[in-house]
Amino acid sequence: MTTQRTSGRRKQALAAAAAVAALLTTAACGGGGDDDGGSKNGAAGFDAANNKVAQASAVKKGGTLKFGGAQDADSWDTTRGYYGFMWNFARYYSRQLVTGKTEPGKGGAQLTPDLATGLAKVTDDGKTYTYTLRDGVTWEDGKPITSKDVKYGIERVWAQDVLSGGPTYLKEVLDPKGTYKGPYKDTSADKLGLKAIDTPDDKTIVFHLPQANSDFEEILALVSASPVRQDKDTKSKYGLKPFSSGPYKFESYSPGKSLTLARNASWKQASDPVRKAYPDKITVTFFSNANELDQRLLNGDLDLDINQTGMSPQGRTTALKQHKANLDNPVSGYVRYAVFPQSVKPFDNEHCRKAVIYGADHVSLQTARGGPVAGGDIGTNMLPPSVPGAEGQKYDPYELNGANKSGNVAKAKEELKACGQPNGFSTTIAVRNNKPVEVATAQSLQASLKKVGINAQIDQYDGSQTAGIIGSPSNVKKKGYGIIIMGWGPDFPTVQGFGLPLWDSKYILQSGNNNYALINDKAIDGLFSQYVTTLDDAGKEKIATEINHKVMEGGYYLPFVFEKFINWRSDRLANVYTSDNYSGMYDFVNLGLKSAS
Repeated sequence: MTTQRTSGRRKQALAAAAAVAALLTTAACGGGGDDDGGSKNGAAGFDAANNKVAQASAVKKGGTLKFGGAQDADSWDTTRGYYGFMWNFARYYSRQLVTGKTEPGKGGAQLTPDLATGLAKVTDDGKTYTYTLRDGVTWEDGKPITSKDVKYGIERVWAQDVLSGGPTYLKEVLDPKGTYKGPYKDTSADKLGLKAIDTPDDKTIVFHLPQANSDFEEILALVSASPVRQDKDTKSKYGLKPFSSGPYKFESYSPGKSLTLARNASWKQASDPVRKAYPDKITVTFFSNANELDQRLLNGDLDLDINQTGMSPQGRTTALKQHKANLDNPVSGYVRYAVFPQSVKPFDNEHCRKAVIYGADHVSLQTARGGPVAGGDIGTNMLPPSVPGAEGQKYDPYELNGANKSGNVAKAKEELKACGQPNGFSTTIAVRNNKPVEVATAQSLQASLKKVGINAQIDQYDGSQTAGIIGSPSNVKKKGYGIIIMGWGPDFPTVQGFGLPLWDSKYILQSGNNNYALINDKAIDGLFSQYVTTLDDAGKEKIATEINHKVMEGGYYLPFVFEKFINWRSDRLANVYTSDNYSGMYDFVNLGLKSAS
């Protein structure tokens, strides 16, 4: 797995840093507003769009949908983008063979045909995937989208020297030995030399996997599998004006300032079963100050936050008191946690790891992250609720949401005795200096561990250098980072899309490492190997549950919260709902307005 992939994954988790820092404040965690979440101003009500559709019947064709954001995308190039909101927004101007359903909650994480006429025809024991493109699919200049355009778009993932930053699952699954060099170094005349993909005609595309991977169709639903037309590929500049295969096209873009999409006149509703294309125009305004963004939302100047990482403390407090009916409180799909590198003594001993788990005050940790509303539910295990096979708080092996909610000094001391450290020990907590909420979490953990004899100092490192600091196992050992504070969310909603880089020994890297615990467990590795060759959903869910149990039994992690956010939707928004496909964000693609004004 490449450094670009792992560092990119963190990008998605950490987009809109200013908004995420909002979780420090707990003042907004109470109620406020009308008790029933009702509204005199036409808003749908508190949590009205959380895993359900709000204002579906009110949607009208036309008007301008207005996004705001505290951060621009990492790239609008479908190959390079890795922020979660970019993947969500990109469906306005890009299509894939298959994509997530336009349904709320768990339904959104199921796949549906997009450019293709149906889901894949899978043969050869899960190693061959065949698709047929539907009629009438065109580019913004009216030319047909062909199977070769899809292949070329996928081939761009191999050009990591020019187009780094995005997910590289396609490269790893289709070409694990790295024999293809990408379209820019391709010596074949048509630049379509990737042998793992056949295009026998303009309507047919066939993928040949060297080894079966039961999530391959999930990987094809990522934006990185979008078609790109060769004659429109401007390489590293493509993200400034991608060529549209969807209902909208780039009209203007000023990086860090604004983006405007206009209707693509060549797009045909009959060729697209996914997109309704309600607004005439879509605008995004970027702000350097999250408080200014929130004020514009509260004023009604904007419809929603493109970053979807929750309002800042000031805006959230006002919104909960005065505009509660405009708010939703979704589970984000991310788990926030502490992890214990086994290379740093005494965390090579599972009883020392479990002493920290039992010694921590989990209510205090939740409060430090913003409380139950703005921070999330107490985390009891490491599989996010949006991933099939997850059990939520029902699986609580250390009773973190039960008997040990406020910490258990006696149990912690038992574990210290079992690991040969009856008088406790000293260690260092590593935390990013640009994440105030993480610093607050570290301070909470430090205080509770002191009660059981574990003296933890806090090292605030440069958060922009994560890959080379905590992502370097040798540096972690050198610095004595016994506890690392981080967070993670799924690239796609499966245990592979979430846990593979964290828990499989093959993903222990010398730089850009995310298996911080250095888990090298043959049982866990074996379960992942079994998972990718298991083709039935029930079997996959069972294995996902088993993997989570194995990880928790090892005491490698202290989960803090199943993260939640407070997100804003304007009075004007219609057909709005959160989706597990985008980690609890609103699904952007079919948002509309109540009127065209």
